[in-house]
Amino acid sequence: MIGRLTLSDFRNHADALILPDHAFILLTGDNGAGKTNILEAVSMLAPGRGLRGVPLSAMARQGGPGGFGVAAEVDGVVLGTGVAPASPDRRQVRIGGVASSANALADHLSIVWLTPAMDRLFLDSPGGRRRFLDRLTLALHPGHAAHSARYDAAMRARNRLLSDVRRADPAWLSALEAQMGEHGAALAGARADLVARLNDALADQPDEPFARPLIAIDGGEEAGDEPLAARLARERRRDAAAGRTLSGPHRHDLSVTHIAKEQAAALCSTGEQKALLLSILLAHAALVAADRGQPPVLLLDEVAAHLDPSRRSALFQRLRDTGGQVWMTGTESSLFNDLDDATRLTVTAGHVFRSAA
Repeated sequence: MIGRLTLSDFRNHADALILPDHAFILLTGDNGAGKTNILEAVSMLAPGRGLRGVPLSAMARQGGPGGFGVAAEVDGVVLGTGVAPASPDRRQVRIGGVASSANALADHLSIVWLTPAMDRLFLDSPGGRRRFLDRLTLALHPGHAAHSARYDAAMRARNRLLSDVRRADPAWLSALEAQMGEHGAALAGARADLVARLNDALADQPDEPFARPLIAIDGGEEAGDEPLAARLARERRRDAAAGRTLSGPHRHDLSVTHIAKEQAAALCSTGEQKALLLSILLAHAALVAADRGQPPVLLLDEVAAHLDPSRRSALFQRLRDTGGQVWMTGTESSLFNDLDDATRLTVTAGHVFRSAA
């Protein structure tokens, strides 16, 4: 769990210090006060671009010096990330005071989030669903981010060479395809492992109060047992004509079905889609806790706002059962009346205050 969180010039927070003393941290306040900004700051303690997925320069406080910093103490180790004013698009990471890669953060902390923007995940592009799948996978396979980065780098280099396939060096193409094959197999294997384990965990869950999903991976143009590197070599001319690589795990899509209704998630109501996401998130938290010996940190933005009281109570109990730290936002403190074991904070115009119980 995060024992101490500090923000410097992050979004609308010039500085903030949060000292959680419960597993639940509740952030309440008006719209635009800066509640979600705090969740975003926590999400930056994981690899990637955080829960909003925006450029680093967009996170720096307007009117500030141009950089920002986020730091947290986790099990006695200080994790820090941010950017310097002189290099607003270059992320810096320090772990225990030592310069590190962003991917190394996954060795210390698992973070998963659910935001209102994700309510349309099943109607979003395959890329959006793939990023969601990869965040879940990363929590169980910390090396997943490094494999993804190396796969993408090799694919970009291959695409550049294929822009003039007649002059491309076949040996260099083969080397790049070998890299894509190695890292692509690791990506596909980790995703498949996650999906299989999630389906096993969800098989015993009831259909109420949250919908029970069946998860699968589509796409990628898998071709039997043919290694990816061999398939890429065979498809060079096709990819050159298309201007991009058409086979591989970068083409995967996440497929989710509402089991009780035998209906694709994309055809379900907004409420059912949120319920499916919650079911996936809760099952995933239990897997992480069992696999890594510590549950993930959950960031839930406005998650209780559209739940009726009975489902809200059921959600809070399921969250308690994960044994992990849960950060939640809401405009009304009454949404969290059922939680008496919480750190309650009020956020007002970029300032954070301890709330009355």
